[in-house]
Amino acid sequence: MIKVSIITTVFNDKRFIESAIKSVLNQSYPNIEYVVKDAGSTDGTIDIIKKYGSSLSKFVSEKDKGIYDGINKAIGLTTGDIIDNLNSDDFYANKDVIKKVVEAMEKNKADVCWGDLVYVNRNNPERVMMVWKSSEYKKGKFWWGWVPPHPTFFVRRSIYEKYGLFNLDFEVAADYELMFRFLEKHKVKSCYIPETLVQMRVGGESHRTILNPLKGNWEVLKAWRVNGFKIVPFGIILKPIRRLFIVFHSFFKNSNYKEFLRMAFKSFLKKR
Repeated sequence: MIKVSIITTVFNDKRFIESAIKSVLNQSYPNIEYVVKDAGSTDGTIDIIKKYGSSLSKFVSEKDKGIYDGINKAIGLTTGDIIDNLNSDDFYANKDVIKKVVEAMEKNKADVCWGDLVYVNRNNPERVMMVWKSSEYKKGKFWWGWVPPHPTFFVRRSIYEKYGLFNLDFEVAADYELMFRFLEKHKVKSCYIPETLVQMRVGGESHRTILNPLKGNWEVLKAWRVNGFKIVPFGIILKPIRRLFIVFHSFFKNSNYKEFLRMAFKSFLKKR
């Protein structure tokens, strides 16, 4: 049976780490390795993690150089055939997510897989803020601003071994660069599951880039350049437009988009 390694990197997130851990331990798929990598938390996060010590495959607490360095170190601790990164303030949408991903990847002989992402209120996860409905990858879609939701992105170990981990030269868009490298440059075989795989609490670390478009777009340009692609301005223009389309689409489906933007902006200010 395929072994799936799930990693969670965390730093001072005692409010939500338990929710992430439970969503992994409650998965119906029987062959899961769960690795938690702490970056030296001082707020009680480690005490919460230790409550689940016997249920975790590995737990390490040590300093790192940021979130992407922490993810790379955590990947190095895994032994599974398929690897997923679940953020400490995110959680799987239901208990069958891993089972469905394995079935889809095996059926399609895919090396990477993703699904849809739902943003929820940070304090009330029952309250949906926004929905990121993704799609299948086709050659050239990155050039038109398309990108999969990284929190739902599953990767076979062999792909990391062949094409590399997260590029630490990127501060805010290493996830974009990695997906661009795998899909657009190396054309690894992929599949898309048209349903919600992960729910993300609004206001976490990842939302800093929503309100920091200049730095994010600069690193998008850099991602194309370091992978040997000519820079086409459409991708820079259309990537934020696609993000806005997701927001406006959610407006018609869900009236909470204003709250999403307010919470993301509040988180951005707290980290300045």
